[in-house]
Amino acid sequence: MDLEETPTPVDPEVRAYVYSLVSALGGTGTDEDGRYVLGDDALACLKDLKRWLKLYDEKANRLDVARCLAEANLVEGDLLEILGAWPEGATEDRVRGKIALACLELLVPLTWPIEKNDTQLTINHHRHIPYIQLAQTSYKRAMLESQSKTVLRTAVRIGLPSIAIPMGERTARDEGIIKIILYLFRNISIICTAGESKESPTSRSATIEAFHHQDVLALVLTICSNMGEDFNTQDVVILEVLFHLLKGVDVEKLFMDESQLKKKGSNELGALLAKEKNMHRSYAKHAPSRHNRFGTMIWVKRDEPGRVSTVSGQYGLTDQQQTFSKMDKSKKWNKPKQRSRDIEKANDRFDVPVSLTSNATTHFRSFVEEFLDSSFNPLFNHIRRAIEREADRVLECHGPQFFYLISWFLEAERVRRRKKQEAERKKKKNKIAGTFEADSFSLIASVLTQETFVLLNRFMQDRLDMKVWHDINAGTRCFTQILLIIQEMADSPLEEDQEIAENIQNRIFYEETTHDRILAILRGYKDQGFGYLDSCTELSHVFLRMLERYSREKVDLQVRSKRRARKKKKAAAVQRGDADANDDVAVSEVEDVAEAERVSKERKFDFNRFALKFATQACIDTFIKFTKFYNDLNTEQLKRAHRFFYRVAFKQEISVMLFRVDYFVLFNHMIKGPDPLDRASPVYGEWEELVRQLIKRMTKKMKERPELAVEMLFSKNPSTVFFLEHGYEKQTISSRPRAPATLEVKGTMAREEQISVAVAVLHEQQLDAIDWVMKILSTAASERQSWEAAAAAKRAEHDSSIDHAEPDSKAPSIIVNPDSEERRIAIFKDAKLRLLMTLSGFERLGIDDEPNATWIIPSALSARQLHETQDVIQKHRENPIMEYGEDEPIPADEMLRRKSTASARRAEYDDESEGDGIVSDGDDDFLFPAGGPTRTGPLTAAAALEQLKKKRRKRRTSTASDGGVGALDDETLERRRKAREAADLEKRKKVKSAEYVFDSEDDAEADRIFFESEESRREGQAKRVMEVLRAGMVDRKKKRRKSDNEDDGPKQHSKKKQRIVESESRSEDDGDLQFPVGSSSPRIQELELGSQSGEEDTPPSTPHEVFPQGKILRDISSNIRATEDDGASNKIPIQAAAGGGVDDEDDRDEPVLLPSRRRQRVALMFESDSE
Repeated sequence: MDLEETPTPVDPEVRAYVYSLVSALGGTGTDEDGRYVLGDDALACLKDLKRWLKLYDEKANRLDVARCLAEANLVEGDLLEILGAWPEGATEDRVRGKIALACLELLVPLTWPIEKNDTQLTINHHRHIPYIQLAQTSYKRAMLESQSKTVLRTAVRIGLPSIAIPMGERTARDEGIIKIILYLFRNISIICTAGESKESPTSRSATIEAFHHQDVLALVLTICSNMGEDFNTQDVVILEVLFHLLKGVDVEKLFMDESQLKKKGSNELGALLAKEKNMHRSYAKHAPSRHNRFGTMIWVKRDEPGRVSTVSGQYGLTDQQQTFSKMDKSKKWNKPKQRSRDIEKANDRFDVPVSLTSNATTHFRSFVEEFLDSSFNPLFNHIRRAIEREADRVLECHGPQFFYLISWFLEAERVRRRKKQEAERKKKKNKIAGTFEADSFSLIASVLTQETFVLLNRFMQDRLDMKVWHDINAGTRCFTQILLIIQEMADSPLEEDQEIAENIQNRIFYEETTHDRILAILRGYKDQGFGYLDSCTELSHVFLRMLERYSREKVDLQVRSKRRARKKKKAAAVQRGDADANDDVAVSEVEDVAEAERVSKERKFDFNRFALKFATQACIDTFIKFTKFYNDLNTEQLKRAHRFFYRVAFKQEISVMLFRVDYFVLFNHMIKGPDPLDRASPVYGEWEELVRQLIKRMTKKMKERPELAVEMLFSKNPSTVFFLEHGYEKQTISSRPRAPATLEVKGTMAREEQISVAVAVLHEQQLDAIDWVMKILSTAASERQSWEAAAAAKRAEHDSSIDHAEPDSKAPSIIVNPDSEERRIAIFKDAKLRLLMTLSGFERLGIDDEPNATWIIPSALSARQLHETQDVIQKHRENPIMEYGEDEPIPADEMLRRKSTASARRAEYDDESEGDGIVSDGDDDFLFPAGGPTRTGPLTAAAALEQLKKKRRKRRTSTASDGGVGALDDETLERRRKAREAADLEKRKKVKSAEYVFDSEDDAEADRIFFESEESRREGQAKRVMEVLRAGMVDRKKKRRKSDNEDDGPKQHSKKKQRIVESESRSEDDGDLQFPVGSSSPRIQELELGSQSGEEDTPPSTPHEVFPQGKILRDISSNIRATEDDGASNKIPIQAAAGGGVDDEDDRDEPVLLPSRRRQRVALMFESDSE
């Protein structure tokens, strides 16, 4: 029977080679009194072992050689013996130096931590990793315990010659030696065992003491203080050494002296004993006695018929509450835990507390103080620059280590300053001479720069987007300590520190993205662990408190809020141009910068509005989960949770958010038990009062809103909170949807080609939309054809009965009805479908942003045109053209662009645009109505003349229709009509509306001077007008007497008649009388006929009697205007008044001013704004 051989973990051949090299390296013997003796080829053996590790283990991704070396006891039996046997004075022995360096080159890979995730592990790794990790622990123990051999000091001696060389003169070998030494120290600081005590030989305390006694800490300080000057690439290795030495160390305890540590320890012991006593007290209430040790099981009936619950224990017979509690514990649901996406390495955990011995605490405190005084700024400034430029030596793990160390050292600086202040106060209390001088914060200034803030914000945002919670934890700790340092700087007695704190707070609180990030971190907690929970709640508490204080000091605090900008594309820039533009339009860099500035908008900061964002259900749930650890929280943490709930319930007045059954159960357990807070705790009274006030408000609100009884079982959204607070639903106004941009086809394509483009872009995904448009066109064509046939029949019947047919009536418009709700939405939102409908002749009624606007087929489209459009769409639907162009085909989608509105805007606003002299109807929107708001008095002369024109037009039209002498052809009438419209438009443009005239300032003296000037101007002008009128009447009377004596022939009568017709036509062209305002007077003056009581009651009997008066009034207005323009207001020629503005032929026969009736008189009316 063959026995199966158990497989060996390592290949026997590999083991034989490795063991032979270890044996040839050297050993102890009786001849040398037990001392270690090197072999003949010890240096070659060390190099061969190094090659085996590199070529076999590293390249093959195995651990066989490391396992063989651990089994052969190479480190403890050979390497450490060789390093310990090298005397300190033998510095000139080069062979010894090379052998010692070769030993270090083997120690570094043998002590290198194994960091592989589950996906990278193989069977070989699972077989060897546990054994190698135990071996590495033994390596560390051997190196730390060999105090007499001083292995670590020997390593320092090996590197000192290379360190002493200036950085510019070092070779690659020197840099490698320094790096090997630092990596050895890094590996020793990383190696640890789980659950070790502070007295363990491999504990953190033993490591710190060994580093202190063997000058490792002194070497680290030397390198850190000269970082950037004498050292460059060693920064990240030093960063790892410091991180693994400092992680988990309590800063408060580190800066305590021996007496304070003893007091702290006794207080902790007393707290633990009190906690145990409370546990026994709560347990003793229901503890079994000697007479109730027998088993008991009862059934509890439930509300459902036939359902019972089983409860064991005799306390179920006596205490109903305990019975129900037992039932609740049995019903507890064990939620399955999902695998965390954030796989945290064991060596990178920094939230596990570590205790140090008194000697280690003393040595480490001195090291930290010296580091803060000399090495903090050079090291962290150099590492920050390396992270910013993404140097090759910077790994992903260095980011969180960098920010965690910043937070740790900043907290150490805060504690050190506080201890100094306490010591100074004790001196003053004991009347010991001494003056306290406040220290500046310049020792940590390198991490309070804008560059550090930018790097921290970018790091936190990137990790938040990727949900790497371990890194976010480091970032939040760093940000919290920076805020606390800034707060101390603001309270510093030095003005320089206060100014720096002011500037830093302004930069931090100015960015709204920082506010949103704090909220996101607090809301994002689920099950990331207590360390993350503690850091995120502390950050939100400190940030809110400092922001509230700063906003009170700065009333006009501004924040910059960024909004997502719409991306600009080059094609969009081209589409905005004209269709015939040939040059390429690109968005310049200046425009990009301007666009970036536009999306960042400053607004005034409202702290109450920002604090409301923390009163959401997610933030409250995070603090509730934090409060559930109330028995493990210290005083500061309990106070932090208390302040948050107090802010939500009483400062923000949203206590409804805390009205939940599970919340009150937690609060009741904290105060009444089981396992309540210790009554001796400083915050017990505050929590008790908070819970009492919450219950009081809840009962009061329950009476006001009975619905709260149901809502206490669930989370509350903002609408529910608003209803519970006010008793009615919050009214929200929904914004109207906006229509998409209007599309058009590029270039100057024919209508059929444009339809083909529109059909092509709809063909792939919206074929049903094309079919629907064709169906609408077919139905409309049939309906329009039927109407045209009926109209033709009516026209034929009308022609047979009447000689002259009446003009044809228009066809009724056809309403386009969508066939479904989806189609109705597509008609409003789909720009491509709207383009096809527009090209097909459809028209849209109503405003652009109306979702339910009506589409029609206008009456101008005939049945033949509709059929042609349908045939074109049908043709391109069957054979769509997807690309256009021969040399470089362009897809149909790229043939579309947004319809440009630039040409329309230029047509509306450009006064220099060329045209035929006739302004379009669109200009009427910019004109005031004739006579508009300035006509507030009785009927004006223009209105009276308008009535006379109508009567004259009526008589002249009847004369022309009768075929008289004055009949004009259609061309002449059309030309005169256009001339009248143009003249009327020019006059309307000159109208100044009182609707757009506003009072500028209330200056009583200026108003008085102005009105006095206007009054004198009006009186003088009225006198001049009356003089002209009298002169004209006298002159006309003389001419009448002369004309009575002469015999007037028909020729003279015809001239007068012709002159009257010309005057009528001129009056029709002039329209209403417009009296221009003088340059010195802004008031509007009008010349009216008739009395103020009304002239329409007594109109002139005939137009011939009033016409000369209207002509003279028009002549007077021209004389007044000419007189004011020339500046000779006192000299008005009488001849100009009688015949100004008439042709030379009319100078011989001037119009007669007939004597007016008793109730008719000429008056010059003035309107004033003061009336």
